[in-house]
Amino acid sequence: MKSFQAEFDFSLEAICTRMLERHRDTIRTQKPQVAVAKLMRIIQTTLTLANRKGFHSMSLRDLAAESGLSMGALYTYFDTKDTLLMMILGEVSSAVSEALGSPPGHLADDPAKRLHWLLETHVYLTEVMQPWFVFAYMEAKAFPKEGREKATRSELSTEKMIADALADGTDRGLFSIANVELTASLIKPLLQDWYVKRSKYRRRGISPEQYVQAVSEFVGTAIQSRSVPKAPRRRRSDQRSEIAAAEPF
Repeated sequence: MKSFQAEFDFSLEAICTRMLERHRDTIRTQKPQVAVAKLMRIIQTTLTLANRKGFHSMSLRDLAAESGLSMGALYTYFDTKDTLLMMILGEVSSAVSEALGSPPGHLADDPAKRLHWLLETHVYLTEVMQPWFVFAYMEAKAFPKEGREKATRSELSTEKMIADALADGTDRGLFSIANVELTASLIKPLLQDWYVKRSKYRRRGISPEQYVQAVSEFVGTAIQSRSVPKAPRRRRSDQRSEIAAAEPF
């Protein structure tokens, strides 16, 4: 986790600085320091309100009142709530591409280690950007078409990275996988569980490193097994007992 944080800066200030650079043609505040500071207030408040009442239910007046900014100040940074939404989703997608898009070169010929790196990096990324990813996950159904398509593309991009590592390992005889794409799609919810149900793991005292290790071991065992164990055949007496137990008095 410390190594990840040393390599990537996904703090709120750093993300809002990049957001300002990407939207410099539409954000009308001239002083970068002022713009970044206000963007931080806007984004932090948006994520908090969305978690509390839902982005769809949040009005710009709610955002103005909670952030302490006037409506006019908000319109200096975006023209509609949908524009604000796309700005946030854009940063989530960019973070995924930046962190996961270029695995270290020495992993090119080692799909097992590359898969572990992808799982590890995804968990650490969503740990430091947890409110952003929860927002993207929980609000997806209420997004306008453009937002839903952007969120879907980002999720499929992550699945493809995992699928490519799985396919490489299968081709090399390291993994035994009948359906690579399906397996990648089954792995993705394990990664999502870390940030969607973060409080559950916090109560249990599970660290990001422990979660990475557990998921890696779970996935590694699944993809390297040569066959799926069959359920033991039940004796007829067991079946009769179950039927009897299910019958009403």
